Amino acid sequence: MKIILKETVTGLGSPGDLVDVNSGYGRNFLLPKGKAIPANDENLKVYEAEKTKLLEAEKLKIAQANELLEKLNDFNLEVKVAVSEEGVMYGSVGTKEISDGLEANDFEVERQSIRLPEGAIKEIGESSIDIELHPEVIASINLSIKAE
Repeated sequence: MKIILKETVTGLGSPGDLVDVNSGYGRNFLLPKGKAIPANDENLKVYEAEKTKLLEAEKLKIAQANELLEKLNDFNLEVKVAVSEEGVMYGSVGTKEISDGLEANDFEVERQSIRLPEGAIKEIGESSIDIELHPEVIASINLSIKAE
């Protein structure tokens, strides 16, 4: 399925790029979310007319992401968890707990943008977490998991 991207998509391209994607990905995610439009002659003409607006909107998103990056980068987040008598954590710390902790400190971050490549954290200690504010802007925070 050929589509025209309306915004930057990680691993796919930038606004205005003509890309070929799996039909399910395009039909079920990119098109409904407004991230792309089907590539046909009519849409190519429409895109050319809107190109400057889309590029300005993309620059604005990057600027907002950079503003948040300045505040968020190297931020120290402490999450308290319940532990057993042996010091083993009950459950794990995932994107929900991290997102809730950031919201408590007045940072608005989508849960999907929090990167946990190895899955939920299941041990007490310190770690560094990446947060994708924009496909081109990635912040790093210090996460400290401590016993209650």
